[in-house]
Amino acid sequence: MDRSNLNPVEILEAWIAGDRPLRKISAGELELLAIWELADDVRSSSTASLTRAFGITPDNVADVVRHKTDLFLSLLDELHTFPLKSSVFLETLWNLWLPLAMQLSTEKQSLKRPLIQGILGGQGTGKTTLCQVLKVILGKMGYSTVSLSLDDLYKTYADRQKLQKADPRLIWRGPPGTHDIDLGISVLDNLRASPTSELAVVDHPKIEIPRFDKSAYGGAGDRSQPEIIPGADIVLFEGWFVGVNPVADARLNEFLAAAPFPISTECDCQFARDMNAKLHDYLPLWNRLDRLMVLYPQDYRISQVWRNQAEQEMMAAGKSGMSEAEINRFVEYFWKALHPELFIKSMVEEGDRVDLVIEILGDRTVGKICRAIDLKLSD
Repeated sequence: MDRSNLNPVEILEAWIAGDRPLRKISAGELELLAIWELADDVRSSSTASLTRAFGITPDNVADVVRHKTDLFLSLLDELHTFPLKSSVFLETLWNLWLPLAMQLSTEKQSLKRPLIQGILGGQGTGKTTLCQVLKVILGKMGYSTVSLSLDDLYKTYADRQKLQKADPRLIWRGPPGTHDIDLGISVLDNLRASPTSELAVVDHPKIEIPRFDKSAYGGAGDRSQPEIIPGADIVLFEGWFVGVNPVADARLNEFLAAAPFPISTECDCQFARDMNAKLHDYLPLWNRLDRLMVLYPQDYRISQVWRNQAEQEMMAAGKSGMSEAEINRFVEYFWKALHPELFIKSMVEEGDRVDLVIEILGDRTVGKICRAIDLKLSD
């Protein structure tokens, strides 16, 4: 087969199909992949940002492609286990997941200790999928990985009941103030101090990773049995406002003055101010992060659609789910607490704490992949 005109996905598909023995991958195929890696017209003209995001240059592109190829081939027997199956699966694997795993490996090695990677993203942006995929790839690279969600740090059911009595506005878990921050700090500190796979210590104390059961107490949720691990090389800490900083009062008030949906009353505005103030309590937790990436939806409002789709799929499978009206109130509650048009956007625009921005399109596929500074410069 003449592959001189194939694009990267077609090459990967051919490797999967096995019409060429894997040991005989040609230098021409690797050269073609390297050319595409640096091309300016690939992926909606986003390649320039992509190459900068992952440090790919003409000098190192051959090594990068070789490494990505070796990783891809090592995953052939694992591809069926990946949580995402779509027409752009291989493109996402090659352009995002593989180079991201390689980047985390490099960062971890430079630290000489476990790496804490923060992942910020709203509902439906793919945080859980990303963590699952990275765990598989990093495992192939010899790293132990643990995922920790901000949800796992919720206060107990009993404590949240007391919290709701003190502040009836906290009708659902999720906003700032409903988490056990000290628990999170303790867990991340223990993980940072844990032995890596290269320095395993048999007698090192085990680490308890908190887990949260959202089905407990009729859906109110409560702590479940913690997961016990000896340590981890890489920690993936994800959540809907992981790493989000409070904004200045003047900027918040200016934003609220425009009455952004669904903030419409003075009570809504005060709730937003109080939640912004609560973010200060989380700064010691965010200071434990070594890196932070943002899963940035093209339009934050699409999360409402995604949540409705997820609930419909659950109900179609015979599980209980919320009505469309209930989902809308639920999602809008989070927007009232920390409006993504202000808080998430400010994190990306300022860029001083964000290392990587991954744009999520309306169909949940990946758009632009870039450093925060590159996204800012392109505006």
